[in-house]
Amino acid sequence: MKLVTLNTWGGLAGEEKLLSFFEKYKDEVDIFCLQEIWAGAYKELDGKSVGGRNLEHDKIMMNGLQSISKTLSGHSAYFRPHFMEHYGLLIYIKKNIKILDEGEVFVHKHKGYMPEGDVGGHARNIQYITLDTENGLKTIINFHGLWNGKGKGDSEDRLTQSDKIVGFISKLNNHVVFCGDFNLLPETESIKKFEDIGLTNLIKEHGVTSTRTSLYDKSIRYADYVFVSKDLKVVDFRVLPEEVSDHNALLLDFN
Repeated sequence: MKLVTLNTWGGLAGEEKLLSFFEKYKDEVDIFCLQEIWAGAYKELDGKSVGGRNLEHDKIMMNGLQSISKTLSGHSAYFRPHFMEHYGLLIYIKKNIKILDEGEVFVHKHKGYMPEGDVGGHARNIQYITLDTENGLKTIINFHGLWNGKGKGDSEDRLTQSDKIVGFISKLNNHVVFCGDFNLLPETESIKKFEDIGLTNLIKEHGVTSTRTSLYDKSIRYADYVFVSKDLKVVDFRVLPEEVSDHNALLLDFN
């Protein structure tokens, strides 16, 4: 079973380029875990600061959910917004895979929370889907971690965010794949909390030193992670070369 996780950057690298990526991998990949997905416009926010840059509707895939779903017509879409109703997390699952459960847990603030100042400080959730496979139950968790405008180090909010995620994962009795854009450095306590409950950090295990493309101009190259249960058999893990965002896509092949 193959999974790709990608922060789409809201399509800022170009809609055609992003859709071509999904067209290329749609038959090969069973699960896509996506972050920064839009499903409609917020015209009242045009020009306001969102995650450190001004929101420009004409440059973003405001109907990313709809456009990507047309390309991935063989997959079912599960959208879980964390800012109002049109922005958040999206998982695609091939339609032949049996799904037992799907949902979300808010791990920073609460659903509907409206931050003061930069809108990038919005609430954060994890999105989960439990699959029934030939080798037992697997829970896939999609995540886009808190942005605070102060780098990717530990903070009280980020530590609390990790604690809430650990609490959720610790209640599961099946294999876990936990992935996304964590907005964290590898050496943080916020990351260590996931390792301490027995998850394998594939970024660390495979010696990955960057998950950012040339479209990202800052020196710190860490952001995206994949964690798996220690007894989950990993067939392949790699950073994909396509530059369809300022983030690289990560591919996991697991049994």
